[in-house]
Amino acid sequence: MDTSIVKILKAFYITHDVKCFVVEKPAGYDFIPGQATDVSINHPDWQDKLRPFTFTNLREQNYLEFMIKIYKDHEGVTNKLGSINAGAELILHDVFGAIQYKGSGTFIAGGAGITPFISIFRDLYKKQHIMGNKLIYSNKTTEDVIMSEELQKMLKKDFLKVYTRENVMGYLEKRIDRNFLIENIADFSQNFYVCGPSDFVKSITKNLLDLGATANTLIFEK
Repeated sequence: MDTSIVKILKAFYITHDVKCFVVEKPAGYDFIPGQATDVSINHPDWQDKLRPFTFTNLREQNYLEFMIKIYKDHEGVTNKLGSINAGAELILHDVFGAIQYKGSGTFIAGGAGITPFISIFRDLYKKQHIMGNKLIYSNKTTEDVIMSEELQKMLKKDFLKVYTRENVMGYLEKRIDRNFLIENIADFSQNFYVCGPSDFVKSITKNLLDLGATANTLIFEK
């Protein structure tokens, strides 16, 4: 397995519990938008604790970027990442991931599951190919939405926010269940991209298959 040690160039919070890390890009390091790598912290106590994170930058940029949800309630890798900043080092491993763009469709994300889609949307937007794609993005509350303004700017009316725990004027408080899919999706033969917590992905992919999607048009991390 190839590994690269990279320095953190910038680290800052973009929501109350999601931190953005901009890091050096090793020479020749490349990925397809939507892909991820295993990351560990370059410190003797942490270097063998690997966690997968998705690239959110454009592949042609001369740095790499990750948007990482920090879980402060247990002593894990992300909790530690919450306390490290520019100048610290991360270890990057091989690039992997099944989520990549296969043509226009509907993207369904839960929480931090938006991250593989950010790189895809940024790439499509830059190439002026984003038209015809729709995003349904579920979060607990408005404060949890990652990159809301940028997503709105790129997708315009094709950006649907769903909140599971908050009643905000003009927004939907509901879950993405079978009825929601029937009400909000006209065509189940299109591509579907699904990412989020494993139960979220399981329930949505099952409902989509029941409603007529096929294994070939469902793109998610297996």
